[in-house]
Order: sequence, then C-alpha cells, then structure tokens
Amino acid sequence: MPISIQLSQGLLTPQGEREVFPQVADALLAVHGLRGNAFLAPVVIGHVDIYPEGTSYAGGQAQSLAVVEVKIPAMTFPEQSVKAAFVDAVTDIIDRLKAGDHPRARTFVNVTYTVDGTWGIGGKAYTNEALGAAIAAAA
Repeated sequence: MPISIQLSQGLLTPQGEREVFPQVADALLAVHGLRGNAFLAPVVIGHVDIYPEGTSYAGGQAQSLAVVEVKIPAMTFPEQSVKAAFVDAVTDIIDRLKAGDHPRARTFVNVTYTVDGTWGIGGKAYTNEALGAAIAAAA
C-alpha cells in the first residue's frame, strides 16, 4: 500500500523526518487491526519527499504544508470511523514530530482507492476477494 508523504523543508525535526513514515505505516495497519500481518507489513511502502523552503503553498501563499497520500484497495477503510481514526492519527503524528509552528489545518490526508483487480504485488493482480483471503491467511 503506497504511502506518499510530502513535507515542507523544516516542518519536521530531522529525527521526525526519519520517524514519520514508519509511524504513518503503523497507523494504517493499526486502524484496521492488522499490525504484524505477515502479508501486509512488507507491502506498506512509500516515500518521504521534502520540498525546499518557499515551494509549498496553501491559500496561494508559501507556507509549511504536510500532505499524506495513501493508495489502497477499495476494500480498505470499510467504515467512516476507521477513516476518521486514520486521518486523526496521521495528523497527530505530524503534530508530534513537527519542528516548530505548523497548524493542523495545513496537514492534509488523502486516500485514493484502486479499481478492484488492479492491486498488483510482485506481478500478481489481486481482486479484493483474493487480497482479503491473503491477508486473512497471514493473520
């Protein structure tokens, strides 16, 4: 499940820049009750991109910005409560790791769903049903 974390330079502490991805990945698994799942843990992948000062914009002005985007199978986040828990957890992670003043209002979390049957891992295209079976088998 690819996670893309885009941050303004200086938004997080140097240690925070190293810790943000593992914490967001853990939050994704935790809200689904899947921490330690042998199938999912290795496929929660992604990047942390740091953008130079003055190149992140909110409201047309150069400002600190945190954008966390997750691409997931359509079966993920089955209930609004799970979605809300993830958004809140990710925003809390940014707040804990920030280097200075960065308002919660400039932390954005976006989830994009894939089309059923197009979730590919290691050359295999999984349907939602097949993916669910693989996750359950690895529990």
